[in-house]
Order: sequence, then structure tokens, then C-alpha cells
Amino acid sequence: MSASPEPDRQTAARLPESDVSPWVGLIGVAGLFVWIALCRNWPSIAEVLNLPGPRERMSGAYAALASMLFIGVLMAVWSVLVEKVHLRPSTGISWKNPRPLSSVIDVSGTKLAGLWATWEIIGFLYCVCRWYWDGQYLFAMEVIGAAAVPLFLLSVPYVLWLDRVLVNPRDGAWHFGAMLIGRQRWEAEQVKKHWRAWAIKAFFGAFMISILPPGFANIVNADIPALLDNPGRFGGALFELLFLIDVQIGTVGYLFTLRPLDAHIRSGNPFLGGWLAALICYPPFVWGVMSNNGVIGYEYHTADWSYWFQGHTALMWIWAGWLAVLTAVYAWATVAFGIRFSNLTYRGVLTNGPYRFTRHPAYLAKNAFWWCSTLPFFVTNGSLVDMVRNTFFLGCISAIYYWRARTEEAHLLAEDPKYREYYDWMAQHGLITSRLRKLLLCLRRRPPAGLQAAE
Repeated sequence: MSASPEPDRQTAARLPESDVSPWVGLIGVAGLFVWIALCRNWPSIAEVLNLPGPRERMSGAYAALASMLFIGVLMAVWSVLVEKVHLRPSTGISWKNPRPLSSVIDVSGTKLAGLWATWEIIGFLYCVCRWYWDGQYLFAMEVIGAAAVPLFLLSVPYVLWLDRVLVNPRDGAWHFGAMLIGRQRWEAEQVKKHWRAWAIKAFFGAFMISILPPGFANIVNADIPALLDNPGRFGGALFELLFLIDVQIGTVGYLFTLRPLDAHIRSGNPFLGGWLAALICYPPFVWGVMSNNGVIGYEYHTADWSYWFQGHTALMWIWAGWLAVLTAVYAWATVAFGIRFSNLTYRGVLTNGPYRFTRHPAYLAKNAFWWCSTLPFFVTNGSLVDMVRNTFFLGCISAIYYWRARTEEAHLLAEDPKYREYYDWMAQHGLITSRLRKLLLCLRRRPPAGLQAAE
């Protein structure tokens, strides 16, 4: 395990330029709203165009999946045609003077062996892990199963095409394939790097696909006029819309990890502490830790904010607005990644959007939302023990997210001098980070009250 070091360097003179344009994510959000409008108004559209089929809103699981693919393609097209990301040196691609196909056959064959073996192992793990065959994960397994054969077939022309223009075609997949074949020299570190990247994509990709349908269906079917008279219900619908934006853009990030888009995974977090802190926040691990029946469940005899504020309409609208701001910051933090969002990875350095104000806007917003929406210090049974437990355990969850943040910093500080420059600049100029740092330094330097009196 490791925590991020405290750099002792000169303050960065300026905020480094972000590797990701804000426009990529905004294109995705615009595409999502277009798709939602299409799905909500499909009965009228089908009627006007006299299309066959049922006249009902498209709110099913496959409409949610199609939404993600639609916005992903929009973001990819924008990235290539407008921002020319495929020409960046960071892709590791040189489009000039591609190699003859005959010169890459051997390398590509070894790489495909490593890639296919990786997918077979992941498929086996999906089969033996029981949680993938129950509840929300059933949809993810259906999608992945349907995609398996097309991906297998398309991987051949894709790898052959890409290896002709890669500066170094012997990547992690090649090293893993060489290890399996046993005919060429391979590097263990490259194999580890390969497996860290694919473990991230396999674990989080399945999770993200599994949570696409519920939120999408609720937004498409939402009765907007009925929500306007109830701040609690309106707030809940607004939060769900913002979380839907986060999920849709985030899923694109996990599935579009392609070098020509400059969205490939440069490296996965190498620290055990980083993996533990992240995985504990997701199924199946979260079920035994943070759920209501988990070790640090914090919602015993609680009720949400609308329960405690009922009867105070003005206060409910104000609180709903505050929670909406927190949720919007959380969604904005994902949108700012554009096509590169994923946990536990280094895929470039992000310095714009909410990352202009703090290094971890998503974690800050998410934890503030939990505190303000759950209000763990209020309990319906009046038990002081439950009040203390709930408050303490939600504090433990916030501490886990602090742990995640520190391990992510350690990873990025070791990978990229631009992130080190960003880290230093933020420590001095970040709207939140710099003020928190100054407060902590002030508290460290202030002598105890008894010593002050003696002086």
C-alpha cells in the first residue's frame, strides 16, 4: 500500500493545459439529451411517420445501451474530426510510412494470442463469480456474451491495422502472448501492466453496463408535471438525471479505450492500497461493507432529507437545490473526462472543469451529498446509539474516499510530470485545495491553548 508523497518542489508558475478538451464531454451530454427526447417522444414520432411497432416510449435496457453507444460515437467522431486526437504523439501512433503487413504478422499473431487468452480468462471469471448471474448483472452478462464473437472477429483486422502504425507494437498484450507461447523474450512488468488494465475494464465495465437501464428508464418515463408540485420528488428526479449523465459518460470511458482516440489506458494503479480503497466501494464488496447490513452501514433507522424537512416547503426547495448542485458537480467531474473516464487508471492529465478548483471534485461532491441527503445524525427511533453509529460510519466511508484520493495521487505523481506540476499549482492556487492546505498548516503550527496562555 502507498499514500501520495508530499512534494517539496517549487510552486508551478501556471496551470498546465488539460489533456482533455471540455467539448468532448459536452458533446456527449448534448447527444444524451437528444436521445432521451427521442425515446420520450417515440409514440408521437412513430405515429407521424406511420412506423410499425408499438406506440410507447423507448425506456428498455437496450434503449439505454443504444444511448451509450450513440453518445460514444458522437464523442469519438468529434475527437477525431475536430480535435484530431489521433495525431497526438501520446497515442503512440505514427501514421507516416506504415509498415508492410508481412512485417507485423508475427508480432500481431503473438499479440492476438495474448488478447484472446485474456478474454478467455475474464470470461471464465465471469462464469464462476456468482454475483454476475443475478439481479442487475444479468443484463451486463447478456450484452458481453452477445459482443464476444464480434469482438473476437474484429480484433484480427484491428490489431493488424494498428500494428502497422504503432511506434512500438510490442505492448502488454504482446508480452502476455509471448509469455504464453514461450518463444520470445517477454517482460514481467509489461504483463502486470497488461493485466491491471484489463482487470479494470472487466470489473468496472460489467458494473457500468449493469447500472445503465434503471436510471434511463426512470428518466424516459418521468411524469414531469407531477414532479413540479413536490420538491422531494422533483429533487429525486433531478438527481437521477444527473446520475444518469455520470453513468452514461462513464460507461463510454470504460468501453472506448482505444489508441486512435488517445483514450487508451497508459497504466493501471500499481498500489494495492489503491485497489482495496476502490473495490470496497463497488459490488460485490460494497454489499458486505457499506450496505445497510454491511460492517459500516450508516443508514440504520434513517430517513432522507425530504422526511425531515416535510412541512417546510421553502426549506425543501432550498435543500433540493443544494443537493442538485452537489450532484451536478459530481456529474460534471465525469463529463470533464470526455471519453477517458475510468477508475484506477492513468489516461492523461485533466486540469479543466471542476478539476480547476480541486483535485478530487467528484469525491468531495459525492461525500457532501451523502452527508446532506442522509443526515445520519437524525434517526427515526430517537436512539442516541444509532445516531452515533451512523455518523461515525459515514465518517469512515468519507475516510475511505480520502484514502482513494491519496492512492490515486501517488499513481499519477509517479507517472506524469504534468500531473506533478498540476499538483503543485493546485496546492497553492486551488479554490478548495489551497485553502484546506493552509488551514491544516495553520493548525499544525498553532501551539496548544495551555502553551499559548503560558506565553
